[in-house]
Amino acid sequence: MPISYNGLFSILKEKSITKTALKDMLGISSRTMSKLSKGEYVSLKVINDICEKLNCQPCDIMSFVRDNPTSRILQVLREEKQMQLKGGLYHSTQVKMTYNSNHIEGSRLSEDQTRYIFETNTIGFADDPAVNVDDIIETKNHFRCIDYVIDNADGIITEPFIKKLHELLKSGTSDSQKEWFAVGDYKRKPNVVGDSKAVSPANVHTEMVKLLDEYNRLNIVTIDDITAFHYNFESIHPFQDGNGRVGRLIAFKECLRFNITPFIIDEELKIFYYRGLKEWNSQKGYLLDTCKAGQDKYQAIVDYFFK
Repeated sequence: MPISYNGLFSILKEKSITKTALKDMLGISSRTMSKLSKGEYVSLKVINDICEKLNCQPCDIMSFVRDNPTSRILQVLREEKQMQLKGGLYHSTQVKMTYNSNHIEGSRLSEDQTRYIFETNTIGFADDPAVNVDDIIETKNHFRCIDYVIDNADGIITEPFIKKLHELLKSGTSDSQKEWFAVGDYKRKPNVVGDSKAVSPANVHTEMVKLLDEYNRLNIVTIDDITAFHYNFESIHPFQDGNGRVGRLIAFKECLRFNITPFIIDEELKIFYYRGLKEWNSQKGYLLDTCKAGQDKYQAIVDYFFK
């Protein structure tokens, strides 16, 4: 039966004790601390030592939980990816997420065209309007990005991980042929987010380090935390182009990592998504509600395959 240490992390938060501080107090290994973070079994001695240090009982820091279908999503995605199973959750996730994330950014490929590329690795749109070659390349690249996210969902977010996503997304595009466009690296020229100035190229690294440090220190991560990270990432706008897609891929990864239902922003939610990003500082609930509506859409897909 799965185990939860949410009680432990709640106590640590109340007492303003970090994971690193607890590790040092107990003299335990990083591996043991990682097991606690992931909800894996640790020795009874570790549990007793924690209780002694925090002056609490085992039932205060740990509990057994019923199997949650959400915790199966990553497992199923990995299994179906390995099998290259067609028509399952992995297949649907690749098509739905790639189509919608690219469509938000202006891709003219239809969902059927996106599905055709994924299923056949060919184009074959003889009766359809002409499409931009970059749309096709970035569609294929986005499939690779999702695979990379699934393979690396368990790890913390790092700058190399984020840059790798950008490299996978933009490799082979017309942007990659531009001398000033940094594929897999932070922007070299100033850009904007909507009608607002983004962080200057010279300050991107500093702001990204700060953002990642603050986020990775969280003891418990919720959909609210992931949404806040997403807003902050988009505000920094670290890359010349592709920030929205990379940002949504990161959010997808973190949902998988923390057994949270991922969200997909489709055409119906697009206008609310952009409004939520724009109005975050005055009304955070707008973006939060939009992402949670996106969760409902993905949950409907999961429910179909898990019923």
